[in-house]
Amino acid sequence: MSDAPNEGGLIVRIAPSVGSFDAGEWNALGGQDNPFVSHEFLTAMEDSGSVGPGTGWEPAPIAITDDAGRLLAAMPSYAKGHSQGEYVFDHSWADAWHRAGGRYYPKLQIAAPFTPATGPRLLLSDPSLAPHLLKGAEAVCLQNGMSSAHATFIAPEQLPLFEDAGWLLRSDIQFHWFNRGYASFDDFLAALSSRKRKDLRKERAAACEGLTIRHLTGAEIREEHWDAFWVFYQDTGARKWGSPYLTREAFSLLSERMGDRIVLILAYAGDEPIAGALNFVGKDALYGRYWGCTREVRFLHFELCYYQAIDIAIARGLNRVEAGAQGGHKLARGYEPVKTWSAHWIADPGFRSAVADFLERERAGVASDQLYLGGRTPFKKGG
Repeated sequence: MSDAPNEGGLIVRIAPSVGSFDAGEWNALGGQDNPFVSHEFLTAMEDSGSVGPGTGWEPAPIAITDDAGRLLAAMPSYAKGHSQGEYVFDHSWADAWHRAGGRYYPKLQIAAPFTPATGPRLLLSDPSLAPHLLKGAEAVCLQNGMSSAHATFIAPEQLPLFEDAGWLLRSDIQFHWFNRGYASFDDFLAALSSRKRKDLRKERAAACEGLTIRHLTGAEIREEHWDAFWVFYQDTGARKWGSPYLTREAFSLLSERMGDRIVLILAYAGDEPIAGALNFVGKDALYGRYWGCTREVRFLHFELCYYQAIDIAIARGLNRVEAGAQGGHKLARGYEPVKTWSAHWIADPGFRSAVADFLERERAGVASDQLYLGGRTPFKKGG
């Protein structure tokens, strides 16, 4: 794959992997706020074989260095041969471009793999480097015959950087829970309408009856726990995606490299683990990622993924819970509609114009949906 050209004395290049960079240098750019752009997370994806040969996710991080080789800016990016594992759906774009005689794949994906969680996509020592990094991404596409570049789940504060570069913006909706200074789960329930408060209490009681719920983090998480969770994850992955995205080794590496930023929730019937939910901890948010079970228990999904996550966020003083993509059922459980954003660069001018028209119409629909959903939250009205 060809490198991007030098930009004003800066060296813009493609590296073979995030693992080829020094962890300290990479993390100095990415910061500690978001676990999914950390060197530890991204190299766990690489070293476990979750991304790389045969996956359709070929690591192609784009970086800016100075003449002394110091890392000044970077973006986690991948040459993609399909559109799986992204959670921002562009299959209709691919179909339209193929019908018009074009070739949509490969494309460049700027993202944390398999992770629909908002975060920085441009890792910058100085904001003035953003245009150079984005020009580098465009040059990579042009030099390597890629149709387009896509940055997904962009932190809102970085949107102007993409917009100023002329990238097309796209919005969607997720459901996040917000901690408004609650001292306990009961404190949160007090903000809900009486009927919803009763519903949630009943759900929690039914889900937990006869079960023991454990929270594990850091060194508390042993391989036996990951073995159990792997069974849960495979079941959910097979039903949702056809095959799981992560390898078994990925969980061991994540635990080894960033276990203190993981909370694994397991539900036990006696000594048998029957369900689990995996969460990552950021500076101000808890990110729910994967869930699965071997025994169907009514409301247990809601308990492990939503209510236990709220408990953790309150206990840790976190501002919000991001519980993953989609899921309108989260609304009734105190999770509120929030816009998420992606940015897209299309090489062909005609195709770009058609996508821009589509996005303008889509954004109007998303805004209307958010307004409607925002009026259906379970909170007390007028309070």
